[in-house]
Amino acid sequence: MMKSTYDKFPSISIDNGMIIQGWENIISTIEKKINNKCKTITIECYSGVYYEELKSHFKKIKNALFIDTLQLFKTEKSIKSMTKPFITNDILFGYYTNLSIENYFNKEKVKNERKKIDKTKGTVIIFGYGAQYIKKGDLVIYADMPRWEIQQRMRKKEVTGLGVNNKNEEFSLQYKRGLFNDWKVLDRHKKQIYEEVDFWIDSVSKGNPKMIDKSTFLEGMEKASKSPFRVVPFFDPAPWGGQWMKAVFDLDNNISNFGWCFDCVPEENSLLLKVNDILFEMPSINLVYLKSKDLLGEPVEARFGKEFPIRFDFLDTMEGGNLSLQVHPTFEFAHENFGLTYTQDESYYIVDAKEDSCVYLGVKTGTNKNSMLEELKKANACSGVDFAAEKYVNKIPAKKHDHFLIPAGSIHCSGKNTVVLEISTTPNLFTFKLWDWQRLGLDGKPRPINIERGEKVIQWNRNSEYVENELTNKFEIIDQGDGWIEEKTGLHKTQFIETRRHTFSKPVLHSTHESVNVLNLVEGEEIVIESLNGEFEPLIIHYAETFIIPACINQYIIKPHGNSSNNKCITIKAFVRH
Repeated sequence: MMKSTYDKFPSISIDNGMIIQGWENIISTIEKKINNKCKTITIECYSGVYYEELKSHFKKIKNALFIDTLQLFKTEKSIKSMTKPFITNDILFGYYTNLSIENYFNKEKVKNERKKIDKTKGTVIIFGYGAQYIKKGDLVIYADMPRWEIQQRMRKKEVTGLGVNNKNEEFSLQYKRGLFNDWKVLDRHKKQIYEEVDFWIDSVSKGNPKMIDKSTFLEGMEKASKSPFRVVPFFDPAPWGGQWMKAVFDLDNNISNFGWCFDCVPEENSLLLKVNDILFEMPSINLVYLKSKDLLGEPVEARFGKEFPIRFDFLDTMEGGNLSLQVHPTFEFAHENFGLTYTQDESYYIVDAKEDSCVYLGVKTGTNKNSMLEELKKANACSGVDFAAEKYVNKIPAKKHDHFLIPAGSIHCSGKNTVVLEISTTPNLFTFKLWDWQRLGLDGKPRPINIERGEKVIQWNRNSEYVENELTNKFEIIDQGDGWIEEKTGLHKTQFIETRRHTFSKPVLHSTHESVNVLNLVEGEEIVIESLNGEFEPLIIHYAETFIIPACINQYIIKPHGNSSNNKCITIKAFVRH
């Protein structure tokens, strides 16, 4: 296997921005901004920051009054009661909240604190969640945090939820509160104050904070929204995880396996700005919120709002095991039970495979629904009882560059010794596991099984004939020219994502179709993305890297590059059809 060229820390260069490193320099810069016109300083935080540590540093700024917004929150008991309809009693699933940050505050405490602020002569510092709600700051600072880093801190039991001390709970419960409630609340607030923030702080690296100013932040957003770019991938072990990504992505050999590579999940990925050769990390969702029309395209924005609707991730089972046999909820079920506006449709593009690779997809023709469900329940309830998956579910041999379509409601999973590029709609977590092959999770405990929900959404008409005719390798040549072929590879007629595969040894002209494009180089060592008119800088992409083309670019050229010059390369592209 060739030496890994996969870039794990892609960035967007800002040549003449402002960036400050270290707490001493950050505090000094802020103090210089404070003058007679800057009475009120607000320091906003996102979930997952080291709250007390940040507070201790900002308290060093000379002030006449320091306010910690957490002291103005309702009681933890009240907050738990208020959020219970969204958190629910389910171990995994909640319902998306409609709460806003002001719902967290004790009105009487806020009223009294505002009176204090008005009477105070000198600098007032308001620190914490919702600081701008207490009073608009003359100088506004935001300490941001990407969701993937939040999850790492949750696993280490280092951070709490919004207004609740839940850091000792199971990770799944912490994550559920974040996903269904806390992050929604904080995102709603953040969207309202983007233009008010004077400084942004990256506190991901403990002890090495960085700060950029408004103009640098906005320049980064503007450049990313009008150029091809990559978000920062993250990797995670899995009970079924494999060994392929370790070599291809040059990952830590001391980790037993890697099952996941999330390389285009903007809700959770980071975006790196390289400001004067210094990396500044922020949530990539900032770009979606601020530049949705340029990034997504007007038709996509009109349909999905400020949400990024396409997800790419890798599933590695090389020398691992089968994924759990599972099903995703239909739209109606997802909408009624979780508050989703669309559900998780997906597909498996096979990037690499061994001779015994396979995909489980759809029920076998003639399957008796009641018998299958009865056997599933019995196998999951009784230790040592196996579920004969191949008796009920189609087991289809899989080879490199096959493409299997998996509309919501289709029972499915990838088999062992397979590398899948999963192309899907964005909602995550909404997987109903039906059978986990009698194994334990990485924590040594059984993973939650959801037959009760799964049986309500399985589409029993997706049988052997349906899978063969509708869901397996639906390739159609769309266009071809000198040295290139474009094929439509899906997705299914019930899905809103369309995928195109380009096989090429010479330059290919692409159109965005008024939608954000997400692509991956699934064969070939290196390609370059170029502009037709110089509107963006060329971007070099290596094997297996996922990249994003904003809709506003309209047209762009992809061609083999470096060692791949004049050699065959293959990309898979996804966009929202309309």
